Amino acid sequence: MKVRAVVLTSCILLALAGCGSGNSGSSQTGGAPGTGGATGSGGKTGSGGAGNGSGGAIGSGGTTGSGGATGGGGTTSTGGTGGAGGAGDAGGAGGAGGASAYSPCPTNGDPCKIMPFGDSITEGAPTNDGGYRIELFQLAHQAGKNITFVGSNSNGPAQVDGVAFPPENEGHGGYTIDNETGHNGISPLVPSVMPMYKPQIITLMIGTNDAFYSIDMANAPTRLGNLIDSIYAQLPDVLLVVAQIIPTADAATNTRIQTYNAAIPALVQARANAGKHIRLVDMWPVIANTPNYQTTILVDTWHPNPTGYAAIGTAWYSAISDVLQ
Repeated sequence: MKVRAVVLTSCILLALAGCGSGNSGSSQTGGAPGTGGATGSGGKTGSGGAGNGSGGAIGSGGTTGSGGATGGGGTTSTGGTGGAGGAGDAGGAGGAGGASAYSPCPTNGDPCKIMPFGDSITEGAPTNDGGYRIELFQLAHQAGKNITFVGSNSNGPAQVDGVAFPPENEGHGGYTIDNETGHNGISPLVPSVMPMYKPQIITLMIGTNDAFYSIDMANAPTRLGNLIDSIYAQLPDVLLVVAQIIPTADAATNTRIQTYNAAIPALVQARANAGKHIRLVDMWPVIANTPNYQTTILVDTWHPNPTGYAAIGTAWYSAISDVLQ
């Protein structure tokens, strides 16, 4: 079962303005000629310098410079700054030496290190045999992308798609966003696991236990925002992909989840506007759009069956495939 998630926020060019949120696809041209400097146009590889700096192909960040909802750099640039490109790429800087589009993954052949970060759904409960990581790894391998997983936990099959499967992850059953009475949180793990494993991409999905136990849900988005900020304090250049969480089989919990999910896009966009490399994936419809998902997808109150985990893995892959090498 392959279900595609909506990627609402694309990554941001290192040290430049970010690209717009939403799916790529609409045609966008690069930024208008800059005043007080050279002409800059959006593109994957902006080459600037003296004279007329160009940002690669005109306004391209994908096939023809798509930029999602807000699109590419359509506004007038000053100082020769080019417009933004398509999903995952930002425009080049005209007349300023030329900046390459942001990419978190190594270009020397080393695998891109991905940290799956969250609770038991990240761990792959209830069987803990790889969860969504199986589908994510398989799709990357079939596309010729070189990835590995990192983290302090380990579970999963020995092989996927005929090659060794990296079992590491940072999924912790029962964990909440923060330490709470009777509950451990993933936030206190950040200062130790981030510098230890140095992931280049983080797939973050957390909040199900907060919602189920109704733990300070009024402040749950703020607490999630603080968690995100703590990650960037450790890894300023990481690509962080944040998920709106999946539904459960409990109606009251789902009401709290939907309120929590509705607040996540704004806090992600705020970090994107501040120059962080951050994206959003809406995991709710990945599960909820399946009829009778409570019995056909979930194996208990919270956890998906292999079909559900495969759908989640497909959604993660769709969110990061454009930056993988």
